[in-house]
Amino acid sequence: MPIDPSLVFSLTWFAHIARHRSFTKAATEMGVTRAALSQHLKGLEQRLDMRLLNRTTRDMSLTEEGQRLLDVLQPALTAVERAVSELGEAHGEPSGLIRMNSSRIAARLLIEPHMGEFLARYPDVRLELIMDDGFSNIVADGMDAGIRLGESLNEHMVAVPITPPLEMAIVGSPAYFERYGVPETPADVTKHNCLAYRFTSSGTIDCWSFSSPDAEGRTVVFEPQGSAVFNDDESMLRAALQGVGLVQHIDLCVRQHLADGTLMRVLAPWCHPFPGFYLYVPSRAQMPAKIRALMDFLIEKREQLVLASRPRSSPSKVRPREGHNMVRGLTRRRGSKQPDR
Repeated sequence: MPIDPSLVFSLTWFAHIARHRSFTKAATEMGVTRAALSQHLKGLEQRLDMRLLNRTTRDMSLTEEGQRLLDVLQPALTAVERAVSELGEAHGEPSGLIRMNSSRIAARLLIEPHMGEFLARYPDVRLELIMDDGFSNIVADGMDAGIRLGESLNEHMVAVPITPPLEMAIVGSPAYFERYGVPETPADVTKHNCLAYRFTSSGTIDCWSFSSPDAEGRTVVFEPQGSAVFNDDESMLRAALQGVGLVQHIDLCVRQHLADGTLMRVLAPWCHPFPGFYLYVPSRAQMPAKIRALMDFLIEKREQLVLASRPRSSPSKVRPREGHNMVRGLTRRRGSKQPDR
């Protein structure tokens, strides 16, 4: 049955009130009086014959029915707002707010170092960066774009690569290798202090996966068992720099440490590259100028990363213990989908 058009206004106002949990804040945002909002909500509850909000002079909360209604309304209203916004922005200068979801590691690697340049280039654009290491539905969450590893993307999303293929590097400090030796096979890793990373969203430990360099391509999965577990990459990396143990990290994040010799890589022949980070958006149709500007900017930075990834002269080697050979360069494809760091 077609919805009564007069009901649309009341439903929209209810969604604003529910989101703010305040008549005053919702009224200010919408440019109407508090009394008008209260009257519309009262009329909506009478039409539906149910209470949507529990309210006192101090507090407000959604009823079960109100929460169910809001869960349906919010994504729909967000889609409508985006469509109306795109009509004015698609062919204009980049402007307005970009709400973007990203894992912490992607934000640190790809957004934070270039944020000043991007905002200076497009002064009418504002950026809201939401850090989320779990899987996110950018449409349902009201986001304009997101950044995730290629293997974590929904196949229906429009996505472009913003890094070259990445490598997971097993690294340790020169002092650590001098003291404990260099692992030459995954079996050797079990004898080392392997520092673990625990995904915040799922609570699982990030396993280290290796593939044999021979034609068989056997896969070896290893759960690191060491003296420390982290849910923050930077803290884990600082421990490796202090010589505490071995860690697994994306190669781009440790490139400078590898270049200056404060970290060394091992077990390259046992690993393979995997798809890098992608910028993804809900649709390519009627893409707003601000999103196109962000996409072009990050593609430009990807080209710089590609140039920087070209082979350079090898850094000075750490002298391994007798009976061991230093092996550099570990890359791998993760064996199963995991939330991004």
